[in-house]
Amino acid sequence: MNNIRWPLIQNNITDADKTALVKHIMTSDRFTQGEKVKLFEKSWSQWLGVKHSIFVSSGSAANFLTMSALRDTVGLGEVILPPLTWVSDVVSVIENGFTPVFVDINPNTLALDFESVKKAITSKTKAVFLTHVLGLNGVSKSLLDLLKSKNIPLIEDACESHGAVFGKKKVGSIGFASNFSFYYGHHMTTIEGGMVSTNDSKFAQLIRIKRGHGLLRESTAPQELQEYLGNSKDVYKEFDFPVVGYNFRNNELGAVLGLSQLKRLDKNNSQRNLRLQRFLSNLNKQIYFVDYSIKGSSSYALLLQLRSEHAHLKPQVEKVLLNLGVEYRRGMSGGGNQLRQGFLKTRGIDVNPALYTNTEQIHHNGFYLGNFPGLPLKWIDELCKALIEVGR
Repeated sequence: MNNIRWPLIQNNITDADKTALVKHIMTSDRFTQGEKVKLFEKSWSQWLGVKHSIFVSSGSAANFLTMSALRDTVGLGEVILPPLTWVSDVVSVIENGFTPVFVDINPNTLALDFESVKKAITSKTKAVFLTHVLGLNGVSKSLLDLLKSKNIPLIEDACESHGAVFGKKKVGSIGFASNFSFYYGHHMTTIEGGMVSTNDSKFAQLIRIKRGHGLLRESTAPQELQEYLGNSKDVYKEFDFPVVGYNFRNNELGAVLGLSQLKRLDKNNSQRNLRLQRFLSNLNKQIYFVDYSIKGSSSYALLLQLRSEHAHLKPQVEKVLLNLGVEYRRGMSGGGNQLRQGFLKTRGIDVNPALYTNTEQIHHNGFYLGNFPGLPLKWIDELCKALIEVGR
């Protein structure tokens, strides 16, 4: 087997992106948050199909701000979320004072299992925080109907699923609010960066001022924040901080890069999906799990999962990947079951990870591999051929 040196991501910043950056640097004297940020927010909202978007410093910042604003609007209580997610989802829930309630995932979507969510809802439930994993859509009509009937907001983590759809709507435009990441390795990048999107004007304004230290003059529509106006006493209007805020702003260069990348996002997603379909269709379905709900997906990575009865083949699979020079990550999204991580214990949370059997299967037997628009199809074919030989 030839070593093909297959990375997780390749050529994610093009010459066109660099040209756009250089042009801005040479023609503008504004680099902190300004008009380009506003234009990127507007363009993103139009692409996604929402009314409001707020550009922030990272997807993790988006998660944190959303939970902080949720605390200010609905109060503290329980937030339902999966053990298979990125660490910042869990941290944003805990550090904003909510009680995390973990429920297992659906093996086909890798997102929250509907029946488990239904059983976990109580009078204390303040939100369901769903993660769309590795480009798959995790929303179902049953879940949306249930949450609507109980008036529980759905928060979507779509950091790995730019462009995935449910019906005619893009994920991230379905729930009450959504979070995206524009980290270097994602579908599109601002190097570091993220976005909070919502159709709720008041929530958007709250996110906007929280992004900038909680400063009231960061709002573009103060009338949306009536309940906070006047709660500061004997302060200067230029420095009125009516809510707890942070410095999670981004800058003009990030917005310029985002605007350039957004132009080719849909085209790139179609290439990613083609490669995921080719990969899954060429695997041995007796050894590898391939029954993912890929309809409407925007593949972030190639999904490689040994079936539980073939878990003993894991060393052989890793040997194939290493010999071919294929970069990979174990445990699927976020390194697998977050309930195995030590940070939870520092906050007094100690939940038995073995109770979440579907997440545990992914944790121990799941991998993801790089998928990007320029990934040579012959590499996929060569890898699949080698993986078919595993276990023979």
